[in-house]
Amino acid sequence: MSMGAITIACATTTPTITTTASQGHRPTHFSKPTPSFYFPLPSIRFASKRSLFFTKRFSMTSSIQVHASSTIAEGAANEEMKAGSSGLVGENDLLIVGPGVLGRIVAEKWREEHPGCQIFGQTVTTDHHDELIKMGINPSLKGNEVTNRFPYVIFCAPPSRTSDYPGDVRLAALNWNGEGSFLFTSSSAPYDCNDNGPCDEDTPVVPIGRSPRTDVLLKAEKVVLEYGGCVLRLAGLYKADRGAHVYWLEKGTVETRPDHILNLIHYEDAASLAIAILKKKFRGQIFLGCDNHPLSRQEVMDLVTKSGKFSKKFEAFTGTSDPLGKRLNNSKTRKELGWEPRYPSFANFLGLSE
Repeated sequence: MSMGAITIACATTTPTITTTASQGHRPTHFSKPTPSFYFPLPSIRFASKRSLFFTKRFSMTSSIQVHASSTIAEGAANEEMKAGSSGLVGENDLLIVGPGVLGRIVAEKWREEHPGCQIFGQTVTTDHHDELIKMGINPSLKGNEVTNRFPYVIFCAPPSRTSDYPGDVRLAALNWNGEGSFLFTSSSAPYDCNDNGPCDEDTPVVPIGRSPRTDVLLKAEKVVLEYGGCVLRLAGLYKADRGAHVYWLEKGTVETRPDHILNLIHYEDAASLAIAILKKKFRGQIFLGCDNHPLSRQEVMDLVTKSGKFSKKFEAFTGTSDPLGKRLNNSKTRKELGWEPRYPSFANFLGLSE
């Protein structure tokens, strides 16, 4: 007797466990099982109704067993995430909240200086967890309960993906055990200067209430300083394929004034500066990150054109009335840390003379 197609339920994957052992600390990464799906088997001829009954019963039993095992494993994974990582946290272990472009460079440089350390990355989604694992960063989701605290914590997440930035910074501070350093990467935007004038670590900041953009940064910085952490106010970050120059090249024509002064720092230099601060174990201080070579917007794009390294052509800045900028100088930061950038200027990065 010919029968129609029979469907058997099965999970696409079973939970996998990947462990990384270092200094007696065994963090565990779990990948959750993907949802069950159903697929048709080819038509099968059965000799009797009894065999058909047995086959259907076997299908139902297999499905129940797969779902049960998946649920148990998923529950175990959740419990493990709540517990943080098993074992003791190493003295040089680092938690990066927001392991994006800057955070990943920090991770790479930190591991070079601390071989054998464990590096953890906290994210808002699981979108890039596979990439982080390949880089040797143990990923976790924001909001998961952890019991272990870390000697070194750096917060690199931007304010654009949260409704409570200061609250997120406070949660990050709670993951710090108070031993090494807690560092928050902020922006130079809070400095109250918009006339292309000089600005350094001691320049007053914009009063709370004047600007929503600076308000959120200053409130987050306040949380960090209350916990004894440090703040690194960074100028405009760039590398070959990221930064203001790339955005302007894409636009071609930009409706902002060409004489606005901006300040830059290469991603690698921002990372090395952050690490220098972490290693010093400072408490409650504010540092400034820039290359000490302010440029107007027009000067930046003139250098881009002169370098010949970019295929697209920039047309023009057409604005006339938007605010001016500031001329940052972080000599005080450099002296206190004994730090110098690898790329002392944007022109140097492009291989051009000053």
